[in-house]
Amino acid sequence: MTLLITNIISLGTRKPTMNKLIPVLALSTLALAGCSAPAAQDDGLVHIVASTSVWGDIASQVAGDHASVTSFIDGPDVDPHSFEASARDQLAISDADLIIENGGGYDPFMDSLVSAAGSDATLINAFDASGLPGPNEHVWYSFLGTEKVVAAVVDELSTIDPTNAAAYKANGETLTTAIKGLETRANNLASEGDVAVTEPVPVYLLQAVGLTNVTPDDFTEAIEEGSDVPPLALQDTLDLLSSKSVRLLAYNSQTASPETERVRQAAEDAGVPVVEFTETLPAGADYVSWMTANLDAVAAALSR
Repeated sequence: MTLLITNIISLGTRKPTMNKLIPVLALSTLALAGCSAPAAQDDGLVHIVASTSVWGDIASQVAGDHASVTSFIDGPDVDPHSFEASARDQLAISDADLIIENGGGYDPFMDSLVSAAGSDATLINAFDASGLPGPNEHVWYSFLGTEKVVAAVVDELSTIDPTNAAAYKANGETLTTAIKGLETRANNLASEGDVAVTEPVPVYLLQAVGLTNVTPDDFTEAIEEGSDVPPLALQDTLDLLSSKSVRLLAYNSQTASPETERVRQAAEDAGVPVVEFTETLPAGADYVSWMTANLDAVAAALSR
């Protein structure tokens, strides 16, 4: 009997799209004639804009009641690879005090928005702040990397709003302690073995558990770029599953394609556990509860 282990609601199939998030076109023309950028809000809050709900949640937990946070890519029903910025997003950037982008080529639309707005807001590049060597830009799946981003948010908020620096420090320490708990959980799950992935989104987490991704690079790169998967790479990936050479398939349900569906079906046919992951927060979750659910799902797969 096939076992499907999932920690989020499965999403529908989509057409492949380019991995590089769609650039913002002609941002300088977003403002209509006769309109000007709004005056900065005088509400006593630090205005934070994040490219995704992951970094928006991190910022919100650190800032507490002292900030307003806007996340552009919000919810697991949004395909991050096909996001298009709007005029409303441009205005949010114009009014921001702190901007958090993922970087690493994941959200280049943010640089376009910042440039078009002429913003002098403080900018945190999470990929750079994480200290991870790359090339995997999905740094929020690295607990160590995320801790460093938390520290960067604490530092920048304390500089922008020194009056509340003590609160930012305390909130950051609380969040960091919770993330260290995730590290401990991953270490306790330590288990050797090979795994397959449809995209490298959760690879940092899988590595923390001790698992090794053996999926052909040509397969995952093609899926990320929304390009045709080389036939040999697809067949080699299917063979990993049909031969039960891997302990689980990590499936990015937020960016499915016909090729990934074939791989998933091969896993199910072979009785290889399928663990679903997303790139942004599920509804009602925060970073720690989301990652806890991910680790729970991996643990269930490994317990077979």
